[in-house]
Amino acid sequence: MVIAFAALAGLAVVVFTWLTEHAISAFFSFQSQLWWGPLLWTPLCTAAIVWTTRTYFPGAAGSGIPQVLAALEPQVTGPSRSLFVSLKLSIAKVFLTAWGLLAGLSVGREGPSVQIAAGVMHHARRWLPKKAQIPEHSLLIAGGAAGIAAAFNTPLGGVMFAIEELSKKSGQRSTSLILVAIVVGGLMGLSAYGNASHFGEIRVEKLSWALLMPALLVAVMSGLAGGLFSRLLIVSLSGTSADWFTRLRQRSPLWFAAGCGLAVAVLGIVSQGQTFGSGYVHTRAMLESNGDTSFVYVLFKFIATWLTTWAGVPAGVFAPSLAIGGALGNDIAIITSYANAPTLIALGMAGFLAAVTQAPMTAFIIVMEMVDGHGLVLSLMACSMVASGVSRLVSAPLYPSLAEIQLKRLASVAN
Repeated sequence: MVIAFAALAGLAVVVFTWLTEHAISAFFSFQSQLWWGPLLWTPLCTAAIVWTTRTYFPGAAGSGIPQVLAALEPQVTGPSRSLFVSLKLSIAKVFLTAWGLLAGLSVGREGPSVQIAAGVMHHARRWLPKKAQIPEHSLLIAGGAAGIAAAFNTPLGGVMFAIEELSKKSGQRSTSLILVAIVVGGLMGLSAYGNASHFGEIRVEKLSWALLMPALLVAVMSGLAGGLFSRLLIVSLSGTSADWFTRLRQRSPLWFAAGCGLAVAVLGIVSQGQTFGSGYVHTRAMLESNGDTSFVYVLFKFIATWLTTWAGVPAGVFAPSLAIGGALGNDIAIITSYANAPTLIALGMAGFLAAVTQAPMTAFIIVMEMVDGHGLVLSLMACSMVASGVSRLVSAPLYPSLAEIQLKRLASVAN
């Protein structure tokens, strides 16, 4: 039964990936034919997505990883767990996130994949015999890890994500169950998309001392930028600030969402469409040394991702974080005249992701597997550790902080 639901969890992520790829492709086709169309389409869709989410699926808002972490907390038991993870929320997450990409928003699908797979895996408890004695926490951890493995096609990343993020507080490690779910879920992704890395293979030239200063600069800048991004998301989504925008978001969430959508559309048009979507296309183009090297991309993508998340749509930040970090590494390669730009791009991807998530081991393993960069193992690890350390000086951990915000829904439902 566990193997069957692990396969279903992996298949759900495969279907989700297919749907999101077609959604963003449809948006770019529309945008290429009508350049000003996003000025109307994106804010309208953003408001509609937020209305649908708030009205019918409030547990589907945001990344999805904080919901899984919240569901693992000891005070969340029985029926209350469905506020954060359920089969219904998994289905809603698939279509709402795909809708966000269809709108051109800066959305990642990997965080949502965690909640989707965890919801499918958690549903297995209804079919397991009581004598199996498999805790719900173990099913959630296994499902979330399988979601990462299938979404990124990075099984080692799934293992480390389970260890570093999901099983910190639960005390339910169930290693064999997690590994079974990751292997089976990962195989579903492998069967659908083949054994290919997301961004191809980086040619690693002979490393020398010439890499030291540019790499250190990438690590520190990624840590500062990622920490700022994490802090900005925590403050924005907590709703504790007294600024005019926070009051508008609380008073008129749909108008606020439409305003965020309009800003994302403007940024996308000004950047010639580069900030729309997850950022995979732009990152791959940079790694292949045929992408635009505009220095404003980092800032524009940073703002577009922040506004997309602040609006309240179901959206992950993994893929946009990789895009921001990669562009930052590319900019530093240009500034320092470092010859092998793809190396710094990969380091920037790992550094910024590690800074945002403050999960350095997960970040460096995911990037290593995505770029087939085994020759950069030590460099990626060092960059991730430094960036994560710098980020901790700037911001509290992102996902645990957002999980605490999610837990406030327990009190509101009880009242």
